[in-house]
Amino acid sequence: MTKLIPILLTLVFTQMAFGQMHMADLVVLNANIHTMDAKQPRAQAMAVLDGKIIAIGTDAEIRRFAGAETRRIDAGGRLIIPGFNDAHVHFLQTGFQLSSVDLRDAPTPEEFVKRIKEFAAKLPKGRWILGGKWDHENWTPNDLPTAAMIDAVTPDHPVFISRLDGHMALANSLAMRLAGVDKDTKEVEGGEIVRDAQGNPAGVFKDAAMGYINRVIPAAHWEAKLEAAQAATEHAASLGITSVQDMSSGTDIGVFQELMRQGKLKTRIYGCSPLGDYKRWENTGVRFAFGSPMLRVGCLKGYSDGSLGSTTAWFFNPYLDAPDSVGLASDEIPTMPEMVEQADNAGLQINIHAIGDRANATVLDIFASTAKKNGDRDRRFRIEHAQHLRDEEIRRFGPQRVVASMQPFHIIDDGRWAWKRLDEPRLKGTYAFRTLLDTGGVLAFGSDSPVAPLNPLWGVYAAVTRRTLDDKNPDGWIPEQKISVYETIKAFTVGSAYAEYQELVKGTLMPGMLADFVVLSDDIFTIDPVKIWDVKVMTTVVDGRVVYEAK
Repeated sequence: MTKLIPILLTLVFTQMAFGQMHMADLVVLNANIHTMDAKQPRAQAMAVLDGKIIAIGTDAEIRRFAGAETRRIDAGGRLIIPGFNDAHVHFLQTGFQLSSVDLRDAPTPEEFVKRIKEFAAKLPKGRWILGGKWDHENWTPNDLPTAAMIDAVTPDHPVFISRLDGHMALANSLAMRLAGVDKDTKEVEGGEIVRDAQGNPAGVFKDAAMGYINRVIPAAHWEAKLEAAQAATEHAASLGITSVQDMSSGTDIGVFQELMRQGKLKTRIYGCSPLGDYKRWENTGVRFAFGSPMLRVGCLKGYSDGSLGSTTAWFFNPYLDAPDSVGLASDEIPTMPEMVEQADNAGLQINIHAIGDRANATVLDIFASTAKKNGDRDRRFRIEHAQHLRDEEIRRFGPQRVVASMQPFHIIDDGRWAWKRLDEPRLKGTYAFRTLLDTGGVLAFGSDSPVAPLNPLWGVYAAVTRRTLDDKNPDGWIPEQKISVYETIKAFTVGSAYAEYQELVKGTLMPGMLADFVVLSDDIFTIDPVKIWDVKVMTTVVDGRVVYEAK
């Protein structure tokens, strides 16, 4: 380890009335700590009291904080970094997907049908089959699935299973009958019903059209939501995730509150509601980032378009494989300027999903107009995904102080087939991490789970190597946009904390900060980046409590 600078700071936490030192609840010794704080980047040990770091330095310095009842962790020289903060996740859905049919890696339509059949056989008749997260890009040819493919294996179960991006879903014929969907069903703004040659709904519904089926799906009951929330927080802890920013908490925030009341919540949550709910929040007087360090609200999530995989991302120019289409502008676009302006004026934080270049340009224009009308302040507008950007939009993030909330795993997934959709000039602005950083932008990284795997180490692997999942890009897909391990971890910690107004309390490991950290099996800063994929979480600590230990 490089020479450590002694930094045993004088803190109010460490002195008692007669000058005696408080004994720590937890001390970590013999560690390779990367604090992610530029003033003191490395340390060997740290002490924790009442959920906060009270000192960090050498083993000799920190041993002074260990009393008879202090828990000691010998890290064995392993790497410790701040806990991962997933800046974009759908947390309750992640919990539900853990117990749903898993279609993400189904390599053929036959395997797709087989998994659904086996899953349906385990369910009582009448139970809806949801989740799934299928990807037709795994198949050859890449045809969309149809209701006819699965009707025979699901005669007693309504089905509405989504593509992994969540922007289109497949219904079986039973589900369409329950929803009253037939040949005469009208198209909706911001959506599409995929139809057969005779004009009948074929089973796939895109974006706003998914509402036809969603409206007849029974709402999950409270106990099921609570079970899903607990599954999600346990899963997050096992992956070193100590905080998440939930883009779809909405009115389910009470589920996490109940889990916290029971002492079972292991993940700090910043819960967002739909942009269209801004008046409800405005009427409460709640502003951004309101609540406790464990559970907060005050952010809103809107949509400007769909996804690349569903050919509903909104572009200036047509798709290569759908020359009559530029994608779909969200049905929120006509009223988005007014909603953003009023929500911002109410002090709420606004996050807008944008995938295509036209969607991103439109959202940046709306943000600029709103800032001009409402005046300068620290509003931290966010674009969620910022996936395909023209150079002129890349260079607007820094000056406009818009956070690029991005998900690295999508690079290595979409990179297998994106070339079929977009030409070379548009691909160059795909997940442009390097240029965004170099032009003053702030990156906040997440997973988009359950759209992509929750594992942040796979996100690190993706950002650093950009090697696609099909192994056809060993030097990286669009390699000029690679960033370093340090920059990636910073985006998963410091950047994500900044994106939720929490950079003064978490994201770095320094005295006074929340004691959220993770012990890894290997030093991701020094190993071959390709091997980061196999690195494991050994211990996860949240609020000074060990919430996960590898067996």
